[in-house]
Amino acid sequence: MAAAPLLLAACGTLGAAAQTESGAGSAFADVWGRWADSGGDIAAAVTWERKVQPGVTVAEIEDAFASVAAEENLKMVGSLPLSAELQARSNQPQKFLKVYSYCDPETARAMVDFSPHMAAFLPCRITVLEKDDGLWIYTMNMDMLINMGRKMPPELKPRVTRVRDAVQKMLERGARGEF
Repeated sequence: MAAAPLLLAACGTLGAAAQTESGAGSAFADVWGRWADSGGDIAAAVTWERKVQPGVTVAEIEDAFASVAAEENLKMVGSLPLSAELQARSNQPQKFLKVYSYCDPETARAMVDFSPHMAAFLPCRITVLEKDDGLWIYTMNMDMLINMGRKMPPELKPRVTRVRDAVQKMLERGARGEF
């Protein structure tokens, strides 16, 4: 009797796997490996990070983000200056922490129409964080969303991939202060 639930779970897993994109196995292995390497930190498993090169300022990172956003037709839809807010509340200096939000409204709508749960991942967020060893940039691993999910309609995947590439470019160019 104990084998029946296991068999049903396996059938459900196999059925779901059959509906995913062709790169799902590789993306899953990457996420699983990062999860294991981080000691079980799921946030480390599902994000990309880059150390900012020494000497690059926050202003240069922000200029790089703005430059890529303009090139790739992404809209800056907000920012959350957390360290400034914490400093105002405590009257104590804070390490830099700011979240930047970008969106391609048409692609966002198409993704939410495809999967309403994708609304929880909107807009695309990039965070600049000051740690003891300098500035770092973090963002969600969008390969996970593109490759591990259900197969997207053929007209949607290139649009989502374009946004993914733009966010990846923001991460890379921001870390170099290149605009």
